[in-house]
Amino acid sequence: MTKMIEEINTILAPRPMQNFVETPYIKEISERALYYIKAGFPIHFRGISGTGKTTLAMHIANKIGRPVIMVHGDEEFSTSDLVGGEYGYRAKKVIDNFIHSVLKTEENVAQTWVDNRLTIACKYGFSLIYDEFTRSRPEANNVLLSVLQEKIISLPAGRIAQDNNSENYLKVHPDFTAIFTSNPEEYAGVHRTQDALRDRMITLDLDYFDRETEIRITIAKSGLSKGECERIVDIVRNLRSWGEYEFSPTIRGCIMIARTLKTIKEESNKDNNKMFLTICQDILASETSRLGKKVNQEKVKAYIKKLVEGG
Repeated sequence: MTKMIEEINTILAPRPMQNFVETPYIKEISERALYYIKAGFPIHFRGISGTGKTTLAMHIANKIGRPVIMVHGDEEFSTSDLVGGEYGYRAKKVIDNFIHSVLKTEENVAQTWVDNRLTIACKYGFSLIYDEFTRSRPEANNVLLSVLQEKIISLPAGRIAQDNNSENYLKVHPDFTAIFTSNPEEYAGVHRTQDALRDRMITLDLDYFDRETEIRITIAKSGLSKGECERIVDIVRNLRSWGEYEFSPTIRGCIMIARTLKTIKEESNKDNNKMFLTICQDILASETSRLGKKVNQEKVKAYIKKLVEGG
């Protein structure tokens, strides 16, 4: 068992995140989240795509310093995907040849119980990041109610029998921490959170980063100069304020433009101004018009041209 724990710790050991940007905006949110966690409450980062929910969850988990286990919400999820289940078979064969003329063979075949990620995190006190947990059906997440409130996890009969354990529950390790992320409930593919589960966590709503944070993230992820990144971020933020699109542009658009521009600058001597406009139109029209409506794409491209040319 000790060897198993060591192997898990090696695989899931927290590591510093490369190029992570901690501005006053990020630091303030991180400090609040850590205070809530130290007070014994699970944290829930809720926000639209591109607001850094998963990155922030990983940052908080690394600050805690415990091994990290990640779970990604899915429509097909069931409770066994969190707790565990019986997989494969374990065979036991006994041959009795005490009397040379008599051969007695006894064979017993049974399924083997395998703990899944929630049970492992609860048992050993790991940090659990449940990313996009509202994409799982509510009934799959019901097991979390007792984990977060009573600090116990109910054990299915198969696991109790395998452990020769008379208890039908497992006490949650005191170092266990849960961090959740989700999109707002109006997003496609998102289920409404059970009120009982919502009441057991502290929700921090995330919005778009401030200008300073977006600039510093773009610099860190691309290696472009501050001036170039400021120009890119301002174009994206102005487009976001414009509002005439299907989906709002995010920091991902800034990073895509900056990294592409960096590649072009390193590998060719093309007209950067002309290429810059094309890159912005390709990336931002794609990001803001995901439904593929040509009339919306053309409208967005025209406005981007106006922003790039300083009109």
